[in-house]
Amino acid sequence: MGVFSVTGNHDYGDYISWPSEEAKRKNLSDFIHAHRELGFDLLMNENRYLETGGERISIIGVENWGKGRFPKFGRLDEAYRGADESPVKLLLSHDPSHWDAVVRPSFPDIDVMFAGHTHGFQMGIEIGDFRWSPAKYSYIQWADLYQQGSQYLYVNRGFGCLGFLGRIGMPPELTIIELKRG
Repeated sequence: MGVFSVTGNHDYGDYISWPSEEAKRKNLSDFIHAHRELGFDLLMNENRYLETGGERISIIGVENWGKGRFPKFGRLDEAYRGADESPVKLLLSHDPSHWDAVVRPSFPDIDVMFAGHTHGFQMGIEIGDFRWSPAKYSYIQWADLYQQGSQYLYVNRGFGCLGFLGRIGMPPELTIIELKRG
């Protein structure tokens, strides 16, 4: 039914020095083109409908929206336009802080938001029900599934590394979530 993606904070090239603004813009353009060449439907503040068995769901995707120093290119109001007719709405938004800051207060009918960004800070401890990572000091939701009322947020820990080239107690993650009729 398709492979959907959204941009994250590193995709805009803000963390390196470019010889010119044009070079930085070209890098983003090349990134977008590469996604499309690989068959990904890169959602840039837009949505798509999926239909199966007479059921319709909306996949809503926003550009990066992050708290603090991270870029806020995501325009959920723009991405949401036209999705309100769908009974099920799934949101792809890179940074989990978007959920409490914008999604829950202003879009209560978005059923599930999928995020990443934190990488679980690439380190942590999980023993039974006990979970800890330094990520918790920066993000309320930093890994796994969260629920507030009838809305859900799933934060994937990712599979890459940033800064420290390894992981301690925070294995890489590829998530498969199966949607079932309730």
